[in-house]
Amino acid sequence: MYSKEENQRLKREFWVAFSEKYPRKWVLYDTKIKDFSFKFYVDNKKAQVLIAIENRTDEKRKIYFEKLESLKTILEDDFIKDLVFEKDFTLENGKTISQIWVEKLGVSVSNRTHWNEIFDFFNEKMHALEIFYLEYGDYIRDLEMNT
Repeated sequence: MYSKEENQRLKREFWVAFSEKYPRKWVLYDTKIKDFSFKFYVDNKKAQVLIAIENRTDEKRKIYFEKLESLKTILEDDFIKDLVFEKDFTLENGKTISQIWVEKLGVSVSNRTHWNEIFDFFNEKMHALEIFYLEYGDYIRDLEMNT
């Protein structure tokens, strides 16, 4: 077990090592949609790459989610398999968001021998989501289209 400070140091080292292995600018929060972002997540059981839709109004959040859901076949056939679509996910703080993610189980941020496997997973899956978003972003961003 690590202390809180050791965990923070280890996570900092993890993200620095990731940025050194894959030194590029990710889309992440630069989607041109408020509260719509791409995220990396890792803990001691899994790694995830996800799209988080955290709009303050349920109506907008659901519209964006349904737009992505309408592209599910294309997304899975051409970009990433095994995606999980969750329209209503409740965060620890009680806020409800929508998210779409893919995960890799059996890896741990605390185990340095897993880091390269996590880095490669992050790079492959996030790159695929970004390419998808570059191609379909105009449709996703346009709330007037098919709403």
